[in-house]
Parts: sequence; C-alpha cells; structure tokens
Amino acid sequence: MTEENKKQLLQLLQKHKELSISEQIDYEKFYLYSIITHSTAIEGSTVTEVEAQLLFDEGITAKGKPMIEQLMNLDLKAAYDYGRVWIRRHEDITVESLITLAAKVMARTGGEYNSLGGSFDTSKGELRKLNVTAGAGGRSYMNWVKVPMKLVAFCKELNARRRSLDPTDIAAVYDLSFWAHYELVTIHPWADGNGRTSRLLMNLLQIEYDVLPTKVLKEDKTEYIQALIDTRETEDIGIFIDCMTKLHIAHIHQDIDHYVASIGKEMVDKGDLQKEMVSKWSIKPSLAEKLADILLYMTDKDEIRTEYVVRDMDITETTAKRYLRQLTEFGYLEAHGGNRNRYYTKK
Repeated sequence: MTEENKKQLLQLLQKHKELSISEQIDYEKFYLYSIITHSTAIEGSTVTEVEAQLLFDEGITAKGKPMIEQLMNLDLKAAYDYGRVWIRRHEDITVESLITLAAKVMARTGGEYNSLGGSFDTSKGELRKLNVTAGAGGRSYMNWVKVPMKLVAFCKELNARRRSLDPTDIAAVYDLSFWAHYELVTIHPWADGNGRTSRLLMNLLQIEYDVLPTKVLKEDKTEYIQALIDTRETEDIGIFIDCMTKLHIAHIHQDIDHYVASIGKEMVDKGDLQKEMVSKWSIKPSLAEKLADILLYMTDKDEIRTEYVVRDMDITETTAKRYLRQLTEFGYLEAHGGNRNRYYTKK
C-alpha cells in the first residue's frame, strides 16, 4: 500500500485500540455478523444485519426473505466459525484446505453440475469442470483445466509469503491478505462461491495475525468490483490493494466516529432524558432511568427487538415489552410489524 494510506491506516488502528472499541461486550461477534451479512449481500442476499443476528443467535428466520438467502448466511457463518479455529493453527494453506472452506461456504446452497468436463458438486467444494465468465458479456476466467495447477502454485506462493512475513508489520499483513483475495478470486476455482470464499480467506489471514478484519459493505460493491476489473485488465495489484485499504480506512473511521458519538450522547443526555420523562409524563425517576437506558442502548442501532433488550439489559421479557410499549406511547419509539415479528425504531 502507499505510504500515505499506510500512515492513515496505522493512525486509525491506534485510535481504535486506544478507545478500546473492540473490548465492548460482544463486539467481535457483531463485527463478524456484519462482515458475513455484507459478504452475502454483495452476492444478492437481502438479509439485514438484524435479521442475520436473529437467525444466528435465535434460529429465527426472516419473514418474507428467500430461504436460500438465509442458508447463504448460515453457511458463511459456519465457514467463518471453522476458519477462525483452523487458521490459528498456522498450518500450510493447501488446495485441500481451500476446498474445505469452499465446501462450508456452499454446504446448503451448492449442488451438482454436469458438464462436458465431467460432474462436480459445489456443496463439496469441488473445483469447476467448466469455463465461466465475469457476468454477462464479461471477461472469461482461466480455462478450468488450468485451475488445479494454478491453485497449487497460489498456495505455494501464499505459504512462502506467510513464512517471510513480519507479523508486527501491520501494513504488510493487510497487503498479503488483499493480494490473496485478488489472486484466489481471479483463479475462480469454483462454479459458485468464489467471492465469499476469497473474502473469507482475506479475513482469515487478517485474523491469523491479529489485525482488524476488513469489511466489504454492500454499498462498496460497485467500487470493489471495478477495482477487481481494473486490476485484472492492467495486471497492477496496486489498484486493488489501494481500493481495499481505502475502504478499510473509511470503515474504521465510521466505527470510531459512531463510538465517540455514542459515548458523548450517553454522558450528556441521560440526565436530560430522565428529567424530561418525569416532568412530561409524571413517571417515577426510577422508571425514567430504565427507559432512558433503553434509548441510550439504541444509540448505535437502527432498530431493536424485545429479545435484544432481554438479553443485553438483563430484564424479563414482560418488563422489556412494557418498557418498549411505554416508549412508543411517549413518542420516543415507533413500532413496526406484528406481534411475532415486531421491532422498534427511533422517531
């Protein structure tokens, strides 16, 4: 990466560390859920982060969303859960280990293909035996016959780079992970799941060396895909690395700004909220404090559900429903959906 990007990235990572953002309760879990949800969204999933959280934690499927999209998210979560354990063994990355990752990514959404080259099953991570292109009218990826040997060469180069890497050089860790992502998705070893598996490998390499994993948000899709195309056409890996570094910088910046804003709001507004509720609605100060806590809990959330309040604020379901109903009646929240799928947003 460029020196300018490196300097900015390291400064932001240091600030992120000083603020202890990653030490918040369940930060790692929710950060991972965000990575997964956006990775599948890039491939067409419409499942939201809130819906994914309910799916992962409670087994509750999202009403009105195609089952295949929900299975995509479940498969990718299983792949990340497996990969985070596997990568910390610091074993050589082999073609077989990449096939294992791809099989987990496609476990419930893959299937059998019959082609002139033979039959293969994407749910087992088997390599493609047909040629593929990058979308309608797009450039063709390498001939399927070349894929096995190209993967062997890729793994050999990747392991050599891992062995020579200075793990304290954070910028070099990111460069390696972005390079690996680009190379794997360019080889395009599978008939489906290449993007998800390549982003998974990128994140696992970052996890291996204890750096903050990179998100690629659905809002980044156009810029991200264009960087892949431009890099492929010019054979200049610097284009993709520059794009990924800038996206990572932007997302860290957003996380820091969001966190700082939430801290400031909690420090300034809780007392004012309590006074306002007691004065305007003639409720007890103790109840006003509980209701204010829920509003502050929502500071960094677009929406909440009863089960989140029960879990994170250690109160009963009956009490949580009563508090949320009161906040709705007082005009602080707006309720959406029916009784079984109700959620609340700030007004």
